Amino acid sequence: MTAPAASSPAAKTGFSATISRDFIASIVVFLVAMPLCMGIAVASGVPAERGLITGIIGGVIVGALAGSPLQVSGPAAGLAVIVFEIVAKHGLSMLGPILVVAGLVQLIAGAFKLGQWFRAISPAVVHGMLAGIGVLIVAGQFHVLFGDSPKAHGLQNLAAIPGALAGVQFATLTQVEAALAVGVVTIGSILLWEKFRPKALKLVPGALLGVIAGTVLAIALNLDVQKIVVPESIAAAIAIPGVADFAKMANPMLLVTAVAVAFIASAETLLSAAAVDRMHDGERTKYNKELGAQGIGNMLCGFVGALPMTGVIVRSSANVQAGAMTRMSAILHGVWILAFVALLPWLLRMVPSAALAGVLVVTGWKLVSLDHVRHLFARYGLLPAMIWGATFVMVVATDLLTGVLVGMALTLLELVPNLKKMRLNIAQQDVGDEKEIRLEGAATFVQLPKIAKVLDAVPNNGRVKLDTRGLTSLDHTVAEALSDWMKGKARVGVHVELPSPCAFGDRLRAAGAH
Repeated sequence: MTAPAASSPAAKTGFSATISRDFIASIVVFLVAMPLCMGIAVASGVPAERGLITGIIGGVIVGALAGSPLQVSGPAAGLAVIVFEIVAKHGLSMLGPILVVAGLVQLIAGAFKLGQWFRAISPAVVHGMLAGIGVLIVAGQFHVLFGDSPKAHGLQNLAAIPGALAGVQFATLTQVEAALAVGVVTIGSILLWEKFRPKALKLVPGALLGVIAGTVLAIALNLDVQKIVVPESIAAAIAIPGVADFAKMANPMLLVTAVAVAFIASAETLLSAAAVDRMHDGERTKYNKELGAQGIGNMLCGFVGALPMTGVIVRSSANVQAGAMTRMSAILHGVWILAFVALLPWLLRMVPSAALAGVLVVTGWKLVSLDHVRHLFARYGLLPAMIWGATFVMVVATDLLTGVLVGMALTLLELVPNLKKMRLNIAQQDVGDEKEIRLEGAATFVQLPKIAKVLDAVPNNGRVKLDTRGLTSLDHTVAEALSDWMKGKARVGVHVELPSPCAFGDRLRAAGAH
């Protein structure tokens, strides 16, 4: 993606221009975040206002503390599935204590500078996990489109779809057909807007228009559909866990769940931060600081009974595209959510649940992308594609944590050819205005934090020579990281040269290197 001019460092722009751009970007992100905060909460099996509280904390608190200046934090679709399982198994009251422990784990991980290690997670595992989550979200919200509630497990949701379709009576207009009409109009509006939106209105989010269209239909035809429930006061939505709830955290199963939430939230956040860095040429992410900020945010969310948060790529990319310059845009978007919930709760109560379900069906479907697995197979062969497939199947068939662990276990197979020689040497030297980086040995995902530290320190000027002639192996995780880094350098005008002939040069050049 090409970053807009507004993504240049704020230092190059006047103070008033920076504030203006951040203000405009904050409005755009607010419009993107509102339907997603509510929809993800509903998909997680919790009241909609809990998602809004997470959006407020993610904006105001985490936005101020973040190590990624243009990333926006809030409730994420990637955690909706695991939150739904927590609420179903342990009750809504235990979500808070689990989040407090998860946030504490993140805070400790940031303090011990473990942020870079999350970047070493295989892209095959990450995208397989997201695709599995996408299927589960679509399957669960499909039933909300028919005026029903999601089942307890993803496979049950999938198995019940034929029955839901068979129960539709198009000759009548019961609550089932009314909800379906609202959902279809919402989905159709989003898809049509994304396909035909004018360039002048490219920053207007399709999700917002979809919710408006579904709501207007329900009001205009006086449809008998379920609406979202929002309390009169945002303070009334706060649910502080009791001492007895925290005492239950002595249960090893709950501790494992908290660690799983921390791990998945951290991975999604830091991978999103790396993606955001590729969209702009401003300040780079400080991964350990970002991890600590997320930990503080999730602890606060736990103490008030809200949803967990991560850095979210949809909101973050909207932030960059809208011209954000500093973290102020993320902070202000949280302020706008707070103001809207405090002053206009009656407006939120007009939104049908089916409209939010329609937004989530589109969101989930976008996660189920086969492009990445095709890319993995074409460039790196069968094993990474198998890792993607195994992660995807296990997430859908069992649960999120099991799927991720299976994928990561399979990733270890990539180390087998290099067990006898795992060492990687990185040498650097400056020759005039050219910086040379030489990689020698086995470049595997276990070495990625070391590689990333060197690459991130390369300035955005001059020329860079990346010499991989000494590599004996290059796994797909490192290859993807190198490719992304070279694309980012090319975008800001830094020429990255690969010597020819060059070990693995064809693989890297295919990603857009010079």
